[in-house]
This record gives sequence, structure tokens and C-alpha cells, in this order.
Amino acid sequence: MALNATTDIAHAPEAIVATLADRDFAEHLTSLVGGELKSFEVAGDTAAAFTLTTVRTLPTDRAPEIARKFVGQSVEVTQVESWSAPAADGSRDATLKLTVGSLPVSVAGTESLRPTAAGATLGIEATVSSSIPFVGGKIASAAEPFISKALKLQGAKVTSWIERG
Repeated sequence: MALNATTDIAHAPEAIVATLADRDFAEHLTSLVGGELKSFEVAGDTAAAFTLTTVRTLPTDRAPEIARKFVGQSVEVTQVESWSAPAADGSRDATLKLTVGSLPVSVAGTESLRPTAAGATLGIEATVSSSIPFVGGKIASAAEPFISKALKLQGAKVTSWIERG
């Protein structure tokens, strides 16, 4: 299932990257959805190319019933983002890989951060896939709206995090 989503953030790309690479922000964002941050690692200097690896345990109470049958009340999600060094205008791209516990469900694609007159646009183009026989497509389809909502939530919380000073 294809996933394409964007969100506008009223801040410069470098401020957004600094926020995304902030452990305190990751803990805050995770707690907002009732989850627990298990690990958070920034490999490299965020002023250049770097990799961000986040592992969270998230509740499944808002997930579709079909997904809850396979994962129970919570699931561990590992997100790996490999960000490029910034271009002259501050633009960045990342490869994204997201895995869901021991389930054969994954998200793979790219993220983009582009400066705009009002700040920046954070976008994702990815494929949600599942190799579970017969129901994998249904699970992937059900996951797509949740991932889009998560991106919008992240954008809104990045803005408020930066503005809180």
C-alpha cells in the first residue's frame, strides 16, 4: 500500500532536524500516544549526514481490530531514518525503514524536508507492506491512515516544541 503524506512546519529545516534528533522530544511525542521510548540513538553529527534510530512500545488500542488480533495490547516499533547532509538551501532527504515487532509488517521509503517561505515541508513517500497470508493487505491498508496521522501529529508537536523555547 502506497503512503504519501506531507505536513507544513513553520520553522527552518535545521530547527526541525534538531528537534527530531532530541531525545526529550522523542520521549514527549511517544508519551502523547501512551507509549514508552525504549531506545533512541543519533549516529553522526546532525549538521551532516546522520542516522536516527528510535524504538518505541506503542499501545494498539486505536489500531484496527484486525491488527490487534496479531499484536495484542502493545507493539514494539523500530524506526530508522538515515538523513543526508543538508543541501545549500537546507533541504534534506532520508531513507526510512519502520518495522513492527516480530510481525512481517514494514514501512520502507523516503522522507524529505524542504524549506518554504513559511518554514519547511516534511514529507514521506513509502510503501506499507505485510507478508501475512490472506490478511496482510488488509493490515497494510489499515496501517496507512495511522501513519499519515502520526506524521501530522509529529509536525504539530515539532512546532510547539520549538516555540516553547
